[in-house]
Formats: sequence, structure tokens, C-alpha cells
Amino acid sequence: MAEQQGKFWSIYEELKSGKISRRDFIQKASALGVGLPITLFVLNAIKVDGVSAAPKGAGNGFSVLGQTAVARPAEGTEAQTRGAGGELKLLQWQAPTHLSQHTSTGTKDTLAAALVSEPLMNFLPDGTLLPTLVKEVPTIENGLLAADLSSVTYNLLEGVLWNDGTPFTSADVAFTWQWIMDPANTSIDVTTYAVIASVDTPDDLTVKVNFTNPQLNWYIPFTGTVYGQIYPKHALEGGPEKHDSFRQAPIGTGPYKVDSFKENDQVIYSVNENYREPNKPFFATVNLKGGGDAASAAQAVLQTGDWDFAWNLQVEQSILLDMEAQGGKGKLITVPGTAVERIHINFSDPDAEVNGERSQKDTPHPILSDLAVRQAMAMSADRATISTQFYAGDPGEPPARNILTGISIVESPNTTWTYDLEAAKATLDAAGWVLDGDTRKKGDVELKISYATTINAVRQKTQAVNKQNWESIGIKVQLKQIDAGIFFDSSAGNDQNYSHFYNDIHMYTNNPSSTLPLSYMQSWYGGKDGANIAQKSNGWSGVNELRYNNPEYDALYDAAAVETDAEKSAQLFIQMNDIVINDVAVIPLVQRSAEKYAIINSLNNNNIAGSFFETLYWNIVNWTRTA
Repeated sequence: MAEQQGKFWSIYEELKSGKISRRDFIQKASALGVGLPITLFVLNAIKVDGVSAAPKGAGNGFSVLGQTAVARPAEGTEAQTRGAGGELKLLQWQAPTHLSQHTSTGTKDTLAAALVSEPLMNFLPDGTLLPTLVKEVPTIENGLLAADLSSVTYNLLEGVLWNDGTPFTSADVAFTWQWIMDPANTSIDVTTYAVIASVDTPDDLTVKVNFTNPQLNWYIPFTGTVYGQIYPKHALEGGPEKHDSFRQAPIGTGPYKVDSFKENDQVIYSVNENYREPNKPFFATVNLKGGGDAASAAQAVLQTGDWDFAWNLQVEQSILLDMEAQGGKGKLITVPGTAVERIHINFSDPDAEVNGERSQKDTPHPILSDLAVRQAMAMSADRATISTQFYAGDPGEPPARNILTGISIVESPNTTWTYDLEAAKATLDAAGWVLDGDTRKKGDVELKISYATTINAVRQKTQAVNKQNWESIGIKVQLKQIDAGIFFDSSAGNDQNYSHFYNDIHMYTNNPSSTLPLSYMQSWYGGKDGANIAQKSNGWSGVNELRYNNPEYDALYDAAAVETDAEKSAQLFIQMNDIVINDVAVIPLVQRSAEKYAIINSLNNNNIAGSFFETLYWNIVNWTRTA
């Protein structure tokens, strides 16, 4: 993977310098297996000197051209029999709380839903769009995508059934958009789907999506396991109460259905007998078991071989490599990616209660509203030590300076990071925070913060490093550890989850899930009247849990949401990144791998197809044993 990426960026440099033409670049990138959307995004987001010339009909971005025929990885599945593989055993130590993707605030829940629910299209690991519930990917060339990107038409597959036997139709697609946009359902995807003006259904197998403005990211609604799952109209219409049972046992078109679900513990799935490919899936049942920790999950695959697969191994790299070498039962797989382990700053006061609501969006934080404090904290974060001692270090998991990282075309060249305790002390001195014993004060306000994250050895060691450094410059730190099942649970009544953000800072990982990272950048977008901010009135479903409100940032986001020129779009993303980094609305620590998992030797890893665009079970319909 690393060698392939190196070759791709080598021809990218040749293109920029004018040594090869755009057409040559496309051909060479294709030969390396790089998907056309990624190739064309890069191609159209740079200015090229010399011999280069745009191919006829190139349009203005990666999303407007046709694609070569592609298929999801399915090695060794041709002659298999449905259910012949028996039980597949997955260890997901962060157990799911529910199985409804459009209300999921944690990857653990989105993962578990992906065995049942499907989007119209998926992403291959290189970003190429892949038809799932549609006959073909819309393009301008096939007439399904409007030339001005103002609408897109989907032709649905014929004969698709929900797992209860009800036909899947265009009405379900339209209903999904309506359900998400209904405030009563407190979906977290409102901002993503707000670009849609209307959804027309001229017949049962045709869907026309009309946008409020032309969209470079026309494909993001209804695409991928993170944002795109389609909901069944017949199961959910009639009011929000219908969603209660759906959260526990969703109706879907995917390869599996739920037999039993024990919240924060275990899900047992069996084959969806109505699934459209008669020889799939290979495994008759799936046992998804939660609990424990990442290290024990890794051990159960790599050393004992008791389980087939273990997800999200946030364990020190040296420990994982020792397990792999000594056990011999499985392999450790690391997928390069764009994920960032980061510290989020709470811009509201978690200790003040306003109308029964803490961290109220209009109540400024008494300490962290001071830029000098945020700057001092950023300067005192020893990213190099965290990267090299607790992660794989450079180049696989290097220290992070940006929140948008790993995608060269949108990674800002304008930012830096420094580790300098003396400079941090001087910054606090200049801002009037005076040492009183070991802790600084300004007037009656003591410089103390609460620092929360999930229970995980790597995160606790990261907390310890940051606490030591921050206390050395006069910031008192109270550490908190919260079970991941609680921290990432989206329940409105759970005041320990990250959406409520009843701490001063907290730490976790997130990453873009599409080739155009618009939805990812919602974390700092306030929206009109703060509608995208997590708060009591929206059931804490707003994506911006930091309560960050910056009109300049919002203006850039709004511009990016309607920009149809890829080069201008890339610059808008860089500017958004620079605002949140320079304003220290976030402290990026480490650029983490997209996926780090353990797989038993008997499972075919080629069909896993992990990437930062999809959750790891997106292609589970094609998981199979090796020959």
C-alpha cells in the first residue's frame, strides 16, 4: 500500500512539473489501481504547467465523469454455497448500543448496523463509487447526473427485498430523506441531507434527487455505510416511536438480519434469506461480541485463535507485533488513513446550568474561551512522544499538525506545531494567568480542567503525558475515563456521552468518510442559529459538540457546500482547517491508521477492503475463508 501511494504521488509530481500530460497521468494512475474519483480530484485541483492539457470533456471535478466498470472485492466467492461457512466470530470490544445508523454518534453502532442496512452506493478503498442498490453509478455521460450538478437520478435494482419480504422501492429512498430531516427523529445527519431540496419518485425504481444548489458532493447523501443507509418506509412511518424497535432489530436489505441483541454486549445475526445474491453470504451466522479491551481482543485472534476478527486495536504497536510473532494464529493489518486522534475543546461552560442544560451553547467557558490558554495547551502537547511510544510513529502514524490530513490535496501547508513548555508558560504569563502555588489563577478563576476519554491503555497513557506537561505549566488537570459504550452512546438521556460534552476537554479519533470531506468538517460548523450544535433542543444530535461558533468558518463551510470547482473546493477546506488549528478549536495529536485490526489466518483478508471511506464491515457479504 505504501509503495503504491509513493508511486502515485511520484507521477503526481511529474504532472505538476509538466513532465507528463493529464491523459498520461490518468493512464498511469489507473495502472496503479487508483480509482478515477481520486485521480480526477487530484487532476482538477492543481494548476499544471508545460505540456499538460485537460482531456476533452474533463468537466470541473472528479464527480462529473464516468467510471470504468468496478465491483466490490469478492475473491473466492464464485462457487460457494450460502451459509456453508458456519459461524463468523467478531470481537468488537466497543459493543454497540443500537443498530440505527442515522442516529449513531459512534463507529461501534454504525459498524453493527452495516450487516443489515445498505446505501445506494458504496466506496471502494481508493474512493471509487460502487453501485449497491442501483444499477449503475450516475455520470454526466450516462445522463443520470445533471451537467450543472443540480440533480442526480438513480435507477434502482429490480427485485430487491427487505429482510421481511417487502419490496424495496423508490418510496423508501424518499422516505429516508424525509425521516432524517424530521426534527422529531433527532438524526445526526440533518446537515448532510439538508442540501437536498426534493426527492422525486416517478416510478418504483426511479429516484431523482434535486439539490438546493449544484453539488460537487452530489453523491454523499445515500452513499456509504457512514451516511448513506436507506430506511424502510413501511417499518418506520407513523411516528418516532416506530424507531424504538428498529434500533434493536432493523429491517434492511443487507446480507444479515438480527436474531438477538443485548445492548452493550452482543449481537447475533443470521442470513437474510431474501438477500438478492443466492450464494451469499458465506457465513450462516455472525456473533458480534463486545466487552473487554483492545489488547484482549487482539490476543484472542493473534495468539489463541479463538475468534476470527478483532476491530480497532488501539494498543501499543510493540505489544501487537509481539502478539503476532508469538501467536502465529492471525495477522495484524494496518490500513493507512486520515484519522486523527485529537483533543476537542469545550467552548461552553459544562459546570453552569441554564434552563436545565449544562454546556449551553451561549454560555462561554470561563477558562477555555481564552485563546492564550488553548495555545499554551497546544504547545505543551508532546505529540512526538505520543506518536512514537503509543502508536507506530512516522511514517505510518506520525504526529499531526492538521485536522484534515492524509489527503494531500486538502492538507494545509500553512500550519505548524511545536512542543515548548517555556513558550507555553510565557503565553500564560502574558495573558495574566499567575501562578498561585502549583496552579495559575486569573482573579478568582483557577486554571483547572477536566479531561475525559474512553477506557483504553493507550489513551490513558496519552492522558498521563498531557497531564504531566499541562500541570508543569500551571494547569491543574482532573482525568476522567468513560467506558466506550457509554462515551459513544447517542442516547439523549446519557449525560456522559461525548455529544453532551459535560467536561472541559475530551479526546477520541475521527476521520473523513468520503472523497470530499464536507460532512467531516461539520464538527466545527454552527449553522443558522446554532442548529448544528449539540444541545437539549435537538436531543444533542448536533454534530458540533464543541459548541464552537465562528462566523468566518461557517461562511467557508457554506461556500464549500455549494462549490462545484474542485480546485476552489480544496482551498476552502484548507482555509477551514487553518481556522480551527490557529484558533485552537482542536488539538490534533496523531495521524492514526484508517484501520488496525487482527484477522485469523483462515479468513480471506483481500475481501475485507478496509479504508477510511467505509466502516470495516461494509463488504461483509463477501467475507469468506481462504482455500
